[in-house]
Amino acid sequence: MPWPSETNHDSALFALLEDERSRQATGLQLIASENFASPAVMAATGSVLTNKYSEGYPQKRYYGGNAVVDDIEALAIERAKKLFGADHANVQPHSGASANMAVYLGLLHPGDTVLGLSLDHGGHLTHGSPVNASGILYKFHSFKVGATDERLNFDAIRELAIAHKPKLIVAGTTSYPRRLEPEPFKKIADEVGAMMMFDIAHIAGLVAGGAHPNPVPFADVVTFTTHKTLRGPRGGCILCRKELAPVIDKAVFPGSQGGPLEHAVAAKAVAFHEALQPSFKEYAHQIVKNAAALAAALAGHGFRLVSGGTDTHMMVVDLRPFDPDLTGKEAQLVLDTAGITLNKNTIPNDPRSPFVTSGVRIGTPSVTTQGMREAEMPLIAEYIVTTLRNRNDAAKVAQVRAKVAQLCAKFPVYENLKAS
Repeated sequence: MPWPSETNHDSALFALLEDERSRQATGLQLIASENFASPAVMAATGSVLTNKYSEGYPQKRYYGGNAVVDDIEALAIERAKKLFGADHANVQPHSGASANMAVYLGLLHPGDTVLGLSLDHGGHLTHGSPVNASGILYKFHSFKVGATDERLNFDAIRELAIAHKPKLIVAGTTSYPRRLEPEPFKKIADEVGAMMMFDIAHIAGLVAGGAHPNPVPFADVVTFTTHKTLRGPRGGCILCRKELAPVIDKAVFPGSQGGPLEHAVAAKAVAFHEALQPSFKEYAHQIVKNAAALAAALAGHGFRLVSGGTDTHMMVVDLRPFDPDLTGKEAQLVLDTAGITLNKNTIPNDPRSPFVTSGVRIGTPSVTTQGMREAEMPLIAEYIVTTLRNRNDAAKVAQVRAKVAQLCAKFPVYENLKAS
């Protein structure tokens, strides 16, 4: 029996999808972990591969009919390896979080000691937060940024490693705006006999485009998400040394996942191909230039930048010098009304709760994809400032919303694209 005909089209759902398309196209998308995937990536994500079940790996499946799927996944693997210079790639993880947990499953035993960056100082939930499975199953010790410079202190990390003798050291962040050099982590790991995992979820696109150091030559395992700066579909990937390939593959399937999402794998292959093009290098470097320009403009309006600035695609902004009464939660809500989307974020040693926060996190991947450059960043800063200063004046916030829409109209995304 066939699916419903066009006369029974789900108008309620597709109207909502059109609302979301409009929201993305008419507002400034400044969430550091978001981006605009290409039409080719989205086409692969919505392809007939949605229909195929393919437990296992190329040439080693538990179902029939996988000859084409095997070629697609093999293509994604080869492109990932080429893009990052890796020995081995597993392209099946559903997300960065599932990639991280698969690595722990493959390399650790429950109760093993691990070092990772504290969540409230820029780390990720899967880097040992006590409310996450990583912190529940493994004995994480967290390092923090410096109290004055708000940067990683490798002497302190080394002391922690010597004291606790971890089996694994996890490098990587979600809200740390500075370059994350792999060599110091590798040196510490070698000294204490630990393995090294580098989570480049946020900076994968910067690494691929040469705008950030590549940790693959130094780390035993590298994990990342394929969206964010890499501009692909939502999903994850694991890179590793060839001798770890069997244990990593086994940890993904059957260890932590069932059948892979081969439509997402195909979209990852597209994204890797796009990132291998010369234009992607220009894009990656422009992200960083835009972030620096936006950070400088915000600092000029009285905001304090955590660590004093940014070297990457993001900045963490302390709102208190601008307005002591303004919280990250309130800023996020009113800026959303003005068509400016970002997220509340804790700052190091934040006196407010993670549900309220004293800061916000801002990223430039999406607006850079739209074609915006340094010249537009002061204007974005001005819109943010005007909104926050007039957050109790609905008329003035609406005026900013109109200006934001006008700016976005000059840099259209997904022209002529409809939700259905």
